[in-house]
Amino acid sequence: MKPSFLALRELSFARGRFALMGAVVALVAVLMVLLSGLSAGLVNDGVSGLQKLPVTSLAFQHDVEESSAYSRSIVTTDAVEPWREQPGVAAAAPFGNTLVNGRTDSGVEIDLALFGVELGSFLDPDVEDGSRLAGDGEVVISASAAEQGIDVGDTIVLEPSGMELRVVGTLAGQHTFGHVDIAYLSLRSWQEARAGVRAGDEVPDRVYREATAVAVQADDGGNVDLAAGDAAAKTTSMTLEDSFGASPGYTAETSTLQLIQAFLYAISALVVGAFFTVLTIQRRGEIAVLRAMGASKRYLLQESLLQSVVLLVVSAAVGIGVGLGMGVAVSATEMPFALEPWPIAGATLLLLGLGVAGAAVAVLRITRVDPLTALGGNR
Repeated sequence: MKPSFLALRELSFARGRFALMGAVVALVAVLMVLLSGLSAGLVNDGVSGLQKLPVTSLAFQHDVEESSAYSRSIVTTDAVEPWREQPGVAAAAPFGNTLVNGRTDSGVEIDLALFGVELGSFLDPDVEDGSRLAGDGEVVISASAAEQGIDVGDTIVLEPSGMELRVVGTLAGQHTFGHVDIAYLSLRSWQEARAGVRAGDEVPDRVYREATAVAVQADDGGNVDLAAGDAAAKTTSMTLEDSFGASPGYTAETSTLQLIQAFLYAISALVVGAFFTVLTIQRRGEIAVLRAMGASKRYLLQESLLQSVVLLVVSAAVGIGVGLGMGVAVSATEMPFALEPWPIAGATLLLLGLGVAGAAVAVLRITRVDPLTALGGNR
C-alpha cells in the first residue's frame, strides 16, 4: 500500500471538512502574525532608543526602584570616575533622561524624551541630516519627530519653563522611549531642562552635578563586575536589556501580549487535537478494516500525521500570507506595528509544532482500534 495514498485520498474526498478545519488554523495564523507584529512594534516604540545606545549596562541610583529607574534615579557625576576605573570598562559617561512637552516656533506641539549626553562622548549620536551637537541649547531629534513637521533650524520651546532648544540635526531610524520621540542634547542643557530653569534664573550648583545614570561600555568581549562597580560608585546597575523593564509601560505591554500569544498557541493545539480526535472516532470502522487487511499501526499513524502536517502547513501558509498583507496595511498607519522575520518565523514553527503535537495525541487512538471490529468480532 503506497505510504501517502490514504492520507491524500481522504484529504481530497473530505475536502469540505478539512477546508473548514484549515480555515480555523489559517485564522489562528493571521492572529499570530498580527500579534507578532504588534509585539515587535510596541517593543520598538517603547525602547528602540535604548536599544541603539552603545552601552552594556547602566548604573542607577543606589536602591532605586528598578521598575521605574529611568524616572526616579538621580546619581551625581562623581559616580562616573569609579566606573571608569573598573576592570573591563572601555568607557563610562553620565546619561540623563526626562520627558518634556514643547512647541516649535512654527506651532507644532510635541512630547519629547530628552537624552542628555556629554558632547564628544561615546553617547553623542551620529546624525543622518544636519549636524551633530556642538554646544548647549542644541538638540538632535529622531526621524519620527521630524516627520511631525519639525525641521533643522526650528526652535523648540519647552513648557512651562520657556527654555529654547535649536534643532541642528535628525537621527537615522526610529528612536523612541516610552512611545515618545527622543531628542539628544548636551548634558548641561538637559540638567537645566530637568530643573525647569528659566532665562535669568539663578541655578544651584547641585543641578550641574546630577544625572539619571552612568552609562557603561564594556571592552569588546570583556565582562564587567557590576557588583564591584556598584560598591565603588554606590549605584545599582542593570544590563541594558534588563533596563528595558524600567521604560514606561514596557513590562505590562509585553507581558500582556505574551500571555495572549501563549493562549493562542494552546488553543491551536487543542483545536487541531480535537478535530483529529473526532475524525479518528468517525473513521474507526475504516481503520479497523485496514487493520484487518494487514495495515500496520505504524502505517496508519504515519498517514494520520501526514494529514495533519499537510493541513497545518497549507493552512498556516495561507494565514501567514493574509496576515502579512494585513500587516503591511497596518504598518502604514500610526499604530506601533513592525513586521520582523524572526519573530514571525519562530511563531510559525511553534504553531506548527503544537498543532502536530495535538494531532499526534489524538491519532494515538488508532493503536487501540481492534481489527476484529471489521470482522464482526464485536457481536
